[in-house]
Amino acid sequence: MKKPAWFDEFMTFAVKGNAMALAVGTIIGAAFSTITKSLTDDIIMPIIAIFMGGIDFSELKITLPRLFGEAPVDEAGNIIANTLNYGNFISAVINFFILALVVFFLVRSLNKMAEIGKKKEEAAAAAEPPAPPAPSAEEVLLGEIRDILKNK
Repeated sequence: MKKPAWFDEFMTFAVKGNAMALAVGTIIGAAFSTITKSLTDDIIMPIIAIFMGGIDFSELKITLPRLFGEAPVDEAGNIIANTLNYGNFISAVINFFILALVVFFLVRSLNKMAEIGKKKEEAAAAAEPPAPPAPSAEEVLLGEIRDILKNK
C-alpha cells in the first residue's frame, strides 16, 4: 500500500520541532496540575479552614429553589438538591493562582538565564576585539617599494 504524499511531511512535523515539545509540555502540565490541585485541596484549604472556623470549602454551596416540576430523587428516595457549589469554585480559583504563580516564576527565571547568557556573549565579544589580520606578502612588498621611493 502506497503512503499518502502528506505522510512524510506529517511525520517530520510530529517527530521534530515544536510538536514534541508541545506534547511533553502538555503531559508535564497535566501532571503538575494534579499536584497543585492536591496542594490546594489537601494542604492550603484545610489551613484556610482553620482560620475560618473549620469551614470546608467543598461544602460551601447555596441550594437553589426548583421553579418548575418536581425535584428529582435518587435510588434511595432522597431528593437531589439543586446546588450552586461556590466552594469548589473558590478552590479552583486558588488552584489557578498557584499554577499561574509557578508558571510566572518559571518563565521569569528562564528569561533571566537567557539574559545572563546574552550578556556573557556580549561581554566576551566586546572584551576581545579581533586582532588585525597580518599583511599579505604583496602588501609587505608594496610597503618596501614605497619606503625605497620615499628615501630617493
